Amino acid sequence: MAELTGTVSELRADYLAQTRHKRMLNGILLILFVALMVSGFMIADDRNAGGFWSGLHRLFDFPKEVLSEAAEKASDLPSHLVNFLPSLIETINIAGASTLIGAMLAMVLSLLATHGLAPWPRLIPVFRRVMDIMRAVPEIVIALVLIFVMGGGPLPAMVAIAFHTAGALGKLFSEVNENASLKPLEGLESVGASWAQRMWLGVIPQVAPNYLSYALLRFEINIRASAILGFVGAGGIGYELKNAMSWGQGQYDEAAAIFLLLFFAIIFVDQISSYYRDRLTHGKKEKVTA
Repeated sequence: MAELTGTVSELRADYLAQTRHKRMLNGILLILFVALMVSGFMIADDRNAGGFWSGLHRLFDFPKEVLSEAAEKASDLPSHLVNFLPSLIETINIAGASTLIGAMLAMVLSLLATHGLAPWPRLIPVFRRVMDIMRAVPEIVIALVLIFVMGGGPLPAMVAIAFHTAGALGKLFSEVNENASLKPLEGLESVGASWAQRMWLGVIPQVAPNYLSYALLRFEINIRASAILGFVGAGGIGYELKNAMSWGQGQYDEAAAIFLLLFFAIIFVDQISSYYRDRLTHGKKEKVTA
């Protein structure tokens, strides 16, 4: 009995020592994080043309000007919404096409980079590094290069977003692939199915709901990205917003209309995709009858 009590006391002491050690490490990490954040903020503020604290009181000046001018020209708002609707549709089309192309490329790359599924296991690190590179390069950098080569328009934006989407979704898809059962693959291989047939018939049906869920989530992100790329000449509603804001006072009512269109479009797509993502991952909930 005494030995058991001593063992419990030792275990308790070891547990408390590990807990104190973990808390100490967490405290050190927190201090380092705060120090880096404060020092980074101070450096950025010193190198800034104006200064954060000196310009803080003007933070709401621009929104105030936009809202006041939009209120004065409220009668023109419906016509502006109709006028910029085609640009919004163009932005959504860019996001949709780039998401589809990126998802298809991501599906192939993820299968080539997953242990147990890849036809060339030695090349798995190569395909994973390719996805890392595609994911690491920002869309705006790719778009700027493509605009320099091909000129402005929606095509550079679509290619840039699709390139980045392939890397981002490829990482997510490969994690989903790792949970797929290999038993269907063994059965298909026993009857002489090729690698493509094994993937299409044995893996894709298992992971398709998660693929579609992640693709819908990425579609939301790509709508925002395509709007931002419009500021660098890639077309869409972002380009119209840049023009309205560049003209300054007198065109702020158009900027307000564009903000509203983009805001409601993103909310609508977010709600629709969230609904279908929930249906895909959790299935249709049956009603409970008394």
